[in-house]
Amino acid sequence: MSDQLYQLDTQAVLLQLNSDAQTGLSDQEAEKRLQEFGPNATQETGARHPIWMFLDQFKATMVLILISAAVVAALLGSYKDTIAIGVIVLLFALVGFIQEYRAEQAIAALKKLAVPIVRVIRGGQVREISSTQLVPGDIVLLEAGNLVPADARVVESVNLRIQEAALTGESEPIEKTANALTTPELALGDRRNMLYMGTVVTYGRGKAVVTGTGMNTELGNIAKLISDVRGEQTPLQKKLDQLGRMLAIVGIAVAALIVVLGLLRGDSLSHLLLTAVSVAVAVVPEGLPAVVTITLALGAQRMLERQALIRKLPAVETLGSVTVICSDKTGTLTENRMTVIALDVAGHRVELDQELVRNAPSLVSYTQGLSADQGIREGQALTLLLAAGALCNDAVLSAEGEEQKKYRALGDPTEGALVVAAAQFGLWKSDLEQALPRVAELPFDSDRKQMTTLHETRLYAQQAADIVARVFENKPFVEFTKGNIDGLLVESNRVWMNGRVEIMDEATRARILKANQDLAMRGMRVLGAAYRPSDTATLEESDFIFVGLLGLIDPPRSEVRDAVATCKTAGIRPVMITGDHPLTAIQIAKQLGIADEAARAVSGPELEKMSVDDLAQLVDHVSVYARVSPEHKLKIVQALENRGNIVAMTGDGVNDAPALRRADVGVAMGVTGTDVAKEASAIVLLNDNFATIVAAVEEGRVIYDNLRKFIKFSIAGNIGKVGVMLLAPFIGTAVPLLPLQLLWLNVLTDGLLGLGLGVEQAERGVMTRPPYSPQAPVLDRPAIFHVTWVGVLIAVLALGVGFYYDIYLNVPQWQSMIFTTLAFAQIFQALAVRSSDTSVFKLNPLSNPLLLLMCGIVLVSQLLVLYVPFLQSVLSTVPLTATDLFVCLVLGVVVLLAIELEKWWRKRQRRAQVIATPTKLVP
Repeated sequence: MSDQLYQLDTQAVLLQLNSDAQTGLSDQEAEKRLQEFGPNATQETGARHPIWMFLDQFKATMVLILISAAVVAALLGSYKDTIAIGVIVLLFALVGFIQEYRAEQAIAALKKLAVPIVRVIRGGQVREISSTQLVPGDIVLLEAGNLVPADARVVESVNLRIQEAALTGESEPIEKTANALTTPELALGDRRNMLYMGTVVTYGRGKAVVTGTGMNTELGNIAKLISDVRGEQTPLQKKLDQLGRMLAIVGIAVAALIVVLGLLRGDSLSHLLLTAVSVAVAVVPEGLPAVVTITLALGAQRMLERQALIRKLPAVETLGSVTVICSDKTGTLTENRMTVIALDVAGHRVELDQELVRNAPSLVSYTQGLSADQGIREGQALTLLLAAGALCNDAVLSAEGEEQKKYRALGDPTEGALVVAAAQFGLWKSDLEQALPRVAELPFDSDRKQMTTLHETRLYAQQAADIVARVFENKPFVEFTKGNIDGLLVESNRVWMNGRVEIMDEATRARILKANQDLAMRGMRVLGAAYRPSDTATLEESDFIFVGLLGLIDPPRSEVRDAVATCKTAGIRPVMITGDHPLTAIQIAKQLGIADEAARAVSGPELEKMSVDDLAQLVDHVSVYARVSPEHKLKIVQALENRGNIVAMTGDGVNDAPALRRADVGVAMGVTGTDVAKEASAIVLLNDNFATIVAAVEEGRVIYDNLRKFIKFSIAGNIGKVGVMLLAPFIGTAVPLLPLQLLWLNVLTDGLLGLGLGVEQAERGVMTRPPYSPQAPVLDRPAIFHVTWVGVLIAVLALGVGFYYDIYLNVPQWQSMIFTTLAFAQIFQALAVRSSDTSVFKLNPLSNPLLLLMCGIVLVSQLLVLYVPFLQSVLSTVPLTATDLFVCLVLGVVVLLAIELEKWWRKRQRRAQVIATPTKLVP
């Protein structure tokens, strides 16, 4: 309903809502509407019960394979194997459940934005009621400091200004009016007669009629969007699912082949089924889920040390594949505080810095090309300009910190910026007000677009008689005004120039308008300031002496430009998405290096006319989107994903929440971010530093590299085990490995060694290469070649030693020799794959102490299994002699040397390609 109400006048709105601005609704009508529309609160929808979330974990492919193997083992009476496999399945389910449980919590934070008590008019009387009792048609009364309790249409406004940054992304409070707006299809930030639930009244007071409550508000619409958006799987999750399905097919095929061949040979069915169970267990990398989760958790801990809090573990590795970062402007790329950065006095520019320490005003650069005499004269005008901005102002400075040297502006952000700017030059508002006390004022309103105050000069005359005489013309009062340039130029007939008051001529007027345009083109909000000496305590707003211009902006964060450059070097494209004005957005984007000089911003109304498919044809060439709604942000993310991008979305407002949840990685600001944004995100930046995301991306790439190393390590080992199980019948041996022995190797040996690989340090050039392609398989052709030949080598070595001990020596330890050879081979395999390029002999052996510890634990555990009687009975092993162990050790070293030989060969091949590539000469 509120989409059309901003186009109607107040009487038409009240008539449509069947309400009255003076008496409001009756109690009976309010109760009736409460029954019809329900409580004014957002609702959780679509959340899954934790029990169903837990049961869903048993649908995973690898889990289903293991469940089938456990059932077969139970039917064969192998209850030890059944129990062991069941424990692994339960661990699988618990790991998945823990990862997903917190992903359903985003809606609850919306309730924290509700206003508990509101003032309304009912039955002609002002009452205070719970915000949940509000209904459409209620008349609400608002004043500075209130949260807006529901969507509403302004009926009366007395300098009413609303901070809508959390909803629209625009940092500057919006002045509200009761007038109808005739322009159709206005963006939220441009609907100046509408109020929205969860926004804040920063100034003035007003009366409004409620147009929407609960889920029928813009905030409620965002809640619906969050509920409707299902979290997408991360690239690695998708690839692991594909890998699981592939392994399932391979496992079933190999097990079926063994059974068929065995039946043809006349083997017993029970023997063949036990072998099939063993193959199924060998195929599934049981340690993979635990290693992935723990590796991600360790990575999350390292990211926390760098001020990035990981809420959803899979996002850690997804960062390594990110190709686009969509960032909100306000509070993310900028500081979320209006700041005076430029002053223009008589055509001369002054740039200010942004730090404020009492008694230490700072000036970054002063006007260039002026003589000393001119500088003094214009400096006096500069003082006059800053004093006007501070005195014609309702904001104040509040001391902060133990030393009381840092100050924060309280009040309207724009007015606060003016007070800070004056203080930077030693013009403290408290001192100014003592010298020039205010005696009258005309508040700012949307018609005049200016504020004017009247001050006595009597006390100041006692301190600075020359200034009162020369500047204030010995008048008892002085009028200061600030506001829109066009209006002030109409009211000004004189101008301060060359150290004196001169008549305002057309040339001067044109120069001021040009200066105004120049500052506006830099994305600034521009205010003018003027004064008028007066004989009477009467505010007239005419015959002003124009002093100068003040340019304000929400400045870019100092560290963001470098972070943007680093992102580009790493092959990541930054995109700005904001609810702010297109001109401001494009200027900030250019300053930060997000957009080039020829770029333009695409606006919300333009997006409204596009489908997701239409937008997908455009997104690769657009870096700035302005005046966007939550639905637009979601559409942009979807369009980018449709183009094959992995998208990270950063933001801090309520309006960012749906896109934060939809994006592959949602990154919320921890300091300025709303609870809604944090709950919808996967990562929270604790210091609100955009640069932190670069460190997080680097960590994500390292983790992705390490997980791929582990997957290659694990799959190669599993190929070796499957090869042993598949080929053993053809060389005349019995079942070489039992299901429990394979679980031991897959969970303990693979798992512990995998944890060591998961914390390997970054390889060279990790942030100078492009991101991993989202479409690239987790095992590319070189990786498939590697795991295949390494797996075959391990199988041949293990089966060869088993064949020799069984057929030629005919000793009972032949199975234990195969079992131990596989364990030792994987220890040396893990050491060899620490780096895909650098030889293990060139790596610092102490740079990964965790891997060395894991190798030691695996070695000791394997020896305990061989020599502790209880463990011997559980895993069906027999003791090995020192010579036997030495043989296993040598075979493990063979695996390491073979992998080192592959690295050398690959490096030689790359060098040959570089030499063979002709060099192009630049003319």
